[in-house]
Amino acid sequence: MIWNRAVKKILVLGCLLMLAACSSAPEQTAGSGGTLRAQIVSVSEQPFPLVADFPGSVIATREVQVASRIMGYVEKLRAHEGQNVKAGELLLALDPNDVNAGIHQAQAALGKADSVLVDAAANYERFLALYQEKAIPEQQFQQVEMGYKVAQGDRAAAAAGLEQAKAQLAYVEVKAPFAAVVVNKFIDVGQLVGPGQPLVSLQETGALQVQVQVSQQAYEHLLLGQQLTVTFDGRNEKTQAVQATVSRLVAAADPVTHSHTVKLDLPVDSCALAGDFVRVRVAIGEERGVIIPRDAIMRRAGIDGVFVLDSLGKAAFRMVRLGPSSGAGILILSGLVAGDQLIIDAEGELYNGALIEKVQGQRG
Repeated sequence: MIWNRAVKKILVLGCLLMLAACSSAPEQTAGSGGTLRAQIVSVSEQPFPLVADFPGSVIATREVQVASRIMGYVEKLRAHEGQNVKAGELLLALDPNDVNAGIHQAQAALGKADSVLVDAAANYERFLALYQEKAIPEQQFQQVEMGYKVAQGDRAAAAAGLEQAKAQLAYVEVKAPFAAVVVNKFIDVGQLVGPGQPLVSLQETGALQVQVQVSQQAYEHLLLGQQLTVTFDGRNEKTQAVQATVSRLVAAADPVTHSHTVKLDLPVDSCALAGDFVRVRVAIGEERGVIIPRDAIMRRAGIDGVFVLDSLGKAAFRMVRLGPSSGAGILILSGLVAGDQLIIDAEGELYNGALIEKVQGQRG
């Protein structure tokens, strides 16, 4: 027991000696003696723009589904996915046999109506002369007159039917309404299609837009014609940024998300493609805060911080909470206040307790 107590006393004494040695050790790291030259900046509060990013997608200015106007079998199919077509270019053609048969039938109906009208006109002329001579009663003449008018109406209806049948012939060939790229086709050769059935989907080439849903706060800061920054994934795996113009502002908000639809026109040389994912940056105001250069931020043991000059003229590491960044620098949410002396551009590696010699001049 006495021996154990002696050992414990020796161990405690050793620990005390080690702690005393650590507390008396200099703050600077091994091999880092001397004074560090550095610039000192007195931080102050500055206006900082507040921005918000919203996800959106690139869409074609015009996208339509071309549908059939008549019923028929697909005889020719010239359109394929990814194909660029010109305005008026043939996309597909239907079998015209049924349409031609309808035209022949309408022509026959018109010929029959013409014959009936000729007979009705002759009867009308004959009975008109008899009626004027008071050879027939008025009721009989009115019946003949009514038959003549009916024959005229039947002839006009037959003529309209022929024109309608001929018009169907124009729908046999389906052509592109504008210069576009074929996004999808919904039919194949030999397939029977009916009126209103989608045939192909087209997206107008050249003009592209960005469609995005923004918050009420962001919507209130937008104007038609305003320029916004849009970033998207380029074709070369590089993030690109372009300036797009606000072209549509939908005042009615979505009842579920309470967001507003906004459309922006992209420049022709944006390299974007329909379907690309983008982010739209909207300025939503500004606030005042401490802004420091990006390269003043240092990381120690996984903690973001800066070195400031203390009252003794020495460097002291201070943990900070970073906010958003802009062209002016990074906004500091906490850790620095106006008047703090920030150490930048040190001529050597900074460490706690390093004696700092102020260097005059501005950063290059």
